[in-house]
Amino acid sequence: MQSLINTQVQPFTAQAFHNGKFVEVTEKSLHGKWSVLIFMPAAFTFNCPTEIEDAADNYAEFEKAGTEVYIVTTDTHFSHKVWHETSAAVGKARFPLVGDPTHALTNAFGVHIAEEGLALRGTFIINPDGVIKTMEVHSNEIARDVSETLRKLKAAQYTAAHPNEVCPAKWKDGAATLTPSLDLVGKI
Repeated sequence: MQSLINTQVQPFTAQAFHNGKFVEVTEKSLHGKWSVLIFMPAAFTFNCPTEIEDAADNYAEFEKAGTEVYIVTTDTHFSHKVWHETSAAVGKARFPLVGDPTHALTNAFGVHIAEEGLALRGTFIINPDGVIKTMEVHSNEIARDVSETLRKLKAAQYTAAHPNEVCPAKWKDGAATLTPSLDLVGKI
């Protein structure tokens, strides 16, 4: 499988439930600001509501970073409406809950499980030009910690604004970065 890093998000159209309305989400929705796509297997499952609640509890930090969060499952936007209305955890979401019943998005992002018709847990950070800057995909029994997604988002934003610098391991916003040079080789 070819890596999606530094590739353009391909055209797509999907329906989402967002703040009490059904809305259309396309690749153009991702342009002009940073975006985080968080793929989950399906609505009405076990780990997924815990992740949505974690994202909702940290949504102000994403907004402060000029970033929109999109939760994507293989369900319909209708299912997401009911899920939002019946789960206290999911009900906290103020970001779009995107339906992908045709599996176009899960296939495009390489997270589709064909034999189950579900998605793997995939997280993608996309820059304002629609280019994928980070991706993490793992097995469905392992829920994510959105604080790590925020850390990676801030690192991607920092390096976009400072192209001659890199963020070392465990870098946090405001910490020292490195400027790659011949003088650093073998010195760290």
